[in-house]
Amino acid sequence: MNSTTSQLNQPNPNNSKASEPSFFIKLFASALFTGYVPIMSGTVGSAVGLIFYFIPRFETPFFFGAIILVVLLVGMKASTIMEKRYGHDPSEVTIDEVVGMWISLIFLPKTIAIACIAFFIFRFLDIVKPFPAHKFDRMTGGFGIMMDDVIAGIYTNIILQLVLLIPFFKGFLL
Repeated sequence: MNSTTSQLNQPNPNNSKASEPSFFIKLFASALFTGYVPIMSGTVGSAVGLIFYFIPRFETPFFFGAIILVVLLVGMKASTIMEKRYGHDPSEVTIDEVVGMWISLIFLPKTIAIACIAFFIFRFLDIVKPFPAHKFDRMTGGFGIMMDDVIAGIYTNIILQLVLLIPFFKGFLL
């Protein structure tokens, strides 16, 4: 969950000299400007991740893994730039939710039921921030911004992988 103080889209009062991020940094870091939605920007950013996931063949493991890695690394840099301007873990940054959502879904069967359940589990874990996500959330910089959502995504994926081992749920979700 992103900082509520930045919900007002105000520059960081402690660093008014930080330069305004470029249009492309804002576009990328905010996951197509979803970070500028006034409420629940993280949920909207997660939904963008889900929309991209439903592009045909997007989920193929090699392609999906490569995209996740590239967006994670570029997201760290873009998030750092945004944080310098807007303050700690700003709500304007939602690319972390996109990556977390994608990690939630990698190596899982592509069904609407699994995607919807992954969405709700991921959002819950992103808000609750189980260990060690809460430690990353306290860090400054893009690494911390991205990693708490990576952890939530990994936990979501593990939960769903385990659920699919149970025949009843596997039959229901597939």
